[in-house]
Amino acid sequence: MAAFPRFKPLMPELSAGRNIGVAELGLRGSLRLAQTVAKVYPQALKWLLQWRQPRPAELRELFEALGATYIKFGQFIASSPSIFPKDYVDEFQSCLDQTPAIAFSKIRQIVEQDLGRPLEALFDEFDEQALASASIAQVHAARLKSGEDVVVKVQKPGVRAVLTTDMNTVYLLTRVLELIVPNTDRDAVAGLVSEMYQAMIDECDFIKEAENLRVFRQFLADTGNTQVVAPKPYAQVSSARVLTMERFYGSALTDQGLSVAGGGRDPSEGLFNALNTWFASLTQCPFFHADLHSGNLLLLDDGRVGFIDFGMVGRIRPEAWQAMFSLFAGVSQQDYRMMAEAMVTVGITRDAVDVDALSRDIAALFENLNAVDPVSVLENQSGDGINALLSDLGAIARNYGIRFPRSFTMLLKQFLYFDRYVELLAPGVDLFRDERVEMMLSH
Repeated sequence: MAAFPRFKPLMPELSAGRNIGVAELGLRGSLRLAQTVAKVYPQALKWLLQWRQPRPAELRELFEALGATYIKFGQFIASSPSIFPKDYVDEFQSCLDQTPAIAFSKIRQIVEQDLGRPLEALFDEFDEQALASASIAQVHAARLKSGEDVVVKVQKPGVRAVLTTDMNTVYLLTRVLELIVPNTDRDAVAGLVSEMYQAMIDECDFIKEAENLRVFRQFLADTGNTQVVAPKPYAQVSSARVLTMERFYGSALTDQGLSVAGGGRDPSEGLFNALNTWFASLTQCPFFHADLHSGNLLLLDDGRVGFIDFGMVGRIRPEAWQAMFSLFAGVSQQDYRMMAEAMVTVGITRDAVDVDALSRDIAALFENLNAVDPVSVLENQSGDGINALLSDLGAIARNYGIRFPRSFTMLLKQFLYFDRYVELLAPGVDLFRDERVEMMLSH
């Protein structure tokens, strides 16, 4: 496979605190900044006059109106129950990322510009109608000259310029917030902005996504896994803004129309294959897939499970593994001291933490949730299940000045996805004790 060229990030200095001026953004960026101010100002003035913070629904609607960057902010909030308040996490679960498809003429222009050849010289067929359209990119079905069916993911024009402008606006607002809000933890706020920026840059980096696909496919091959597949990327027809991948045919794993009684395949078998593959990737792959929602987990026509969309992956520092596993073991064993010590190790804090007091607060949390058996909490049998547990643990952590790394939050969120899949497709299964689950959590 030919090597992919390296993609240079737009704003490598953001996390170091450098704010790019409007003059550097050009006309497009200046117009975008003006549009953002025009949308935000009336809402911000209303909240200021009423002296209140925005309601979750108001903030979600504003984010959706502002477009790609802020939609991604919303999804970041929705996927971070241990960082943000529960009301906002719940509201942003419905943050929309479906947008109208752009004209095919623009898609053609981007593909030909990036790949350097006419579309007809690259593909035998290229469907002008998009299969899907989101805020950052849209996807088209195509066929290569060599005969393979593929999907082509094309980044929409101007996305990176908008992202750059929006992130600088957010950076400026963050600095203003630090000035007017007393006792603001600057490192925490700046770190959060940096994490959000990096997550969005990664999603815009199709070169990195192609490399993620290659690495994950190698992980599957090295472990002899033939039950799970990831799309093959085609380097010769891919670039920074164009990603051509093998096309999969199947349905979402959670499609309840698939059942043995209905003549289809039993999706629970595919679920356990997917679950075991994901657990294995935690220790045997350089990263884990951090966005396996139902649309990215397919039950293929041949019975295999397809993992798709590798724009969002997570990595855990090796030194954090033992603490992370201790946290899960503490939950299972109701050992709140173990949980407290693990939270301090995994989290980021500048201050000394009273572990005894933290242990008592965690114990009170479980009592308030009436969670005598912590496994039942993880199986979603007690109200909001893991989601409520993560939100409340996050609130306790913030009270002690502990901030969890983004990658750790992504990991916990993915556990939540699988918990929901198990409840839907294999109700009653104990993730910690079922013999079909190979939870190889050692490193």
